[in-house]
Amino acid sequence: MRVFITGATGFVGGHVARRYADEGASLRLLTRQTSRLDSLSGIDAEMVKGDLREPEKLRSALMGCDALVHVAADYRLWVRDPEQMYAANIDGTRELLKLAREVGVQRVVYTSSVATMGFKSDGSIVDEETPVSLADMIGHYKRSKYLGEQEAIQAARAGQYVMILNPTTPIGPGDAKPTPTGRIIVDFLNKKFPAYVDTGLNLVDVAEVARMHVVALDRGVPGERYILGGENLTLKQILDRMSAITGLPSPTMKVPHAVAMAFAFFDETITGKLLGKEPRATVEAVRMGKKMMFASSKKAERELGFQVLPIYNAMRSAIEWFIANGYAPAYGRSVS
Repeated sequence: MRVFITGATGFVGGHVARRYADEGASLRLLTRQTSRLDSLSGIDAEMVKGDLREPEKLRSALMGCDALVHVAADYRLWVRDPEQMYAANIDGTRELLKLAREVGVQRVVYTSSVATMGFKSDGSIVDEETPVSLADMIGHYKRSKYLGEQEAIQAARAGQYVMILNPTTPIGPGDAKPTPTGRIIVDFLNKKFPAYVDTGLNLVDVAEVARMHVVALDRGVPGERYILGGENLTLKQILDRMSAITGLPSPTMKVPHAVAMAFAFFDETITGKLLGKEPRATVEAVRMGKKMMFASSKKAERELGFQVLPIYNAMRSAIEWFIANGYAPAYGRSVS
């Protein structure tokens, strides 16, 4: 089976590519001119240079492929030019699906996000049937992923085989950029987490997310959304677990959202707008934090054979990887 994978140089995409390689698939991997290929070390694959914002150039790469696994996305909580994000996440998805139809790719797995779900501020657990609309999407990333997901749903309704996976917050080794959640871990390891806000996330083992990208080619219902999640944890619980693993102290001071919002506004204005650098905190991120992103994966368990795994091993592996790769010093309790 020949599979074309986008986003393979990213955190989730790298794990997906390696899982397909382990399954014996023949791979073509989309990389950008500036992409680092460290995560793909040891994978036998054909590398294709390209960009989601120029999808027509990917036609030849899709030819002869049995499946398209579209993991790539512009995943940032702060951008100077939001139009670039919309071009990649919406237009790029729509055109890539169109090209796949035109050249005869039989099956598509589209990686969406749990960010497209209808989360509540009361901490209730949501699923794929929880009512949601574009108006519920906070920030450019969530809006662009929601609209990109709509393109995948519409393609499936028109008859294209498109499986839609909605990972929650993956953690594990290899988060080189790192992702916003990876930055929480790195900041904690570097003692840059003096306080916390009252928010919550669902953490999932990236290895199980990768496995589902293989399974989804043959199971489930095209056009349906499948949440891939793990444990629902408050931010304080996440910090406490990292403390238990490393021996580093967990912050005890809880900051009101209003204070976090004021800091984010200042940081975004000074660091982002004036200095042109990515701020440590953004107004949109604080607004998102008012909603507990707790989710259920029962549908994926039932229809795809997804496994909800305890997050301890993935968290420990992520910590070990960050320390081993120089993101943080090796101090406190040994995590080896």
